[in-house]
Amino acid sequence: MKANELTKQFDKLKASRANWESHWQEVADFCLPRRADVTKSRSKGDKRTEQIFDGTALHALELLSSSLHSMLTNSASPWFDMRFKDESFRNDEEALEWLETSTRVMYMAFARSNFQQEVHEVYTDLVAFGTACMLIEPDDENVLRFNTRHIREVYAAENHKGVVDTVHREFKMTAEAAFRKFGEALPKVILKKVKDHPYEEVTLHHCVKPNDKLNPYKLDNKSMAFSSIYYHKDENHIISVGGYREFPYIVPRYLKSSSEVYGRSPSMTALPDIKMLNKMAETTIKAAQKMVDPPLLVPDDSFILPVRTQPGGLNFYRSGSRDRIEPLNIGANTPVGINLEEQRRRAIQQVYFIDQLISEQNQRMTATEVMQRNEEKMRLLAPVLGRLQAEMLRPLIDRVFNILLRNKKLPEPPPQLQGETIDIEYVSPLARSQRQGDVQAILRTMEMIAPLSDRLPVMDHIDPDMLVKHVTDVLGVPRKVLRSDQEIAEIRTNRANAEAEAAQQQALMQEAQATGQLAPMAKVLSEGG
Repeated sequence: MKANELTKQFDKLKASRANWESHWQEVADFCLPRRADVTKSRSKGDKRTEQIFDGTALHALELLSSSLHSMLTNSASPWFDMRFKDESFRNDEEALEWLETSTRVMYMAFARSNFQQEVHEVYTDLVAFGTACMLIEPDDENVLRFNTRHIREVYAAENHKGVVDTVHREFKMTAEAAFRKFGEALPKVILKKVKDHPYEEVTLHHCVKPNDKLNPYKLDNKSMAFSSIYYHKDENHIISVGGYREFPYIVPRYLKSSSEVYGRSPSMTALPDIKMLNKMAETTIKAAQKMVDPPLLVPDDSFILPVRTQPGGLNFYRSGSRDRIEPLNIGANTPVGINLEEQRRRAIQQVYFIDQLISEQNQRMTATEVMQRNEEKMRLLAPVLGRLQAEMLRPLIDRVFNILLRNKKLPEPPPQLQGETIDIEYVSPLARSQRQGDVQAILRTMEMIAPLSDRLPVMDHIDPDMLVKHVTDVLGVPRKVLRSDQEIAEIRTNRANAEAEAAQQQALMQEAQATGQLAPMAKVLSEGG
């Protein structure tokens, strides 16, 4: 594909995104000042909070994004698991061992990379702009490299299924960094800057889209599922052409309208209240300042100017005059303003789920009550969870798994697994909380039927093994503390044998005891005879 064709595609995507840019800029101004350079040109290191008089939205955004981070991809606890779609492999010890080893290697790869710091920016962009973008590429040093891109760089398009499969990215980097990455393939205008002004920034473009010339029988970079083209727009110069086997960009949306490509966020929903609260806070501050340091009424004569308002200041006037310096009554009523501000704060916090995220728990609460509160908390985030699983977590894990597999970082799979499908199961705190309703239903059922078990065979309806497996699975009990089916079978067999042996010994003892009691009687009878 020629550079001018890519430029035309880029211009179309840029025109369709124009309405979003002003919206993103306004959100960033009031909610995420450090990224408030969507349409505005900002100097690096300058102040970006000069328009903010109330920090409620800033704190709420950070709390929600941090909560999503801890509930979905917490580094301190497992947040995904892999299982075979074919249930017959669940009893294959070799296959299970390979799957557990592969899962452990993936967690180690995530831990060694920059995933945790970059994914936090993803959650921040989601809560602020409704759309985020992360680039996942192999790395020579750490195997994986994650790079969250600013929303201003990203121009996305969906396929017929509503999945983002095309990304045009306009980004800047220094001429020296561009030369280190692309070498002599750069256009002459950039090569000249490398010599004269190596630290001056240049604008480049990256296009990733489905490969129109896909050839599954070839393994070269140009025959992969997605084509990757770096080019210089102004010079109509193709810098490099390559490909990806999986879509390298993760483009999740917080919430999305069916007719829109880009997502919508809680910050967009709360923006009217945020702007109103900010204006209220500014007005209240001015009113309080006027009350503390009020404007003064000064007669137009009789005074020797200027008026000194500092502590201990002396103001002279003519003797015998009734005129005095008096404060001007501005009629300010700060309590009313403070009450109105508090109403707006509560409205903003509701949009960001602050009340649910930091709800207080009584120490006297039972475990069931705590579980119920957590279930209610997580139910509110269920729509977000479903979309993030489909648009972020699943393609993320697929991409990482395939990169590790191609770089031979995963163990060689057993022959019987060739062509088999692996399912991804999310075991994060948020995902588990969504399923805790099952545990509550089981507990309530057991409480109701337990009193009837003495008179009726109600427990015959319950499979104890499946019950324990389901409960431990929902609550996220580590596999290493649970015995395998084979170990359980051996324990039960040994227990049954031990019980049978004990019963046999008891029977022999009873028989011997009975024999011992009958012996004297038989002797007496024989003597009497």
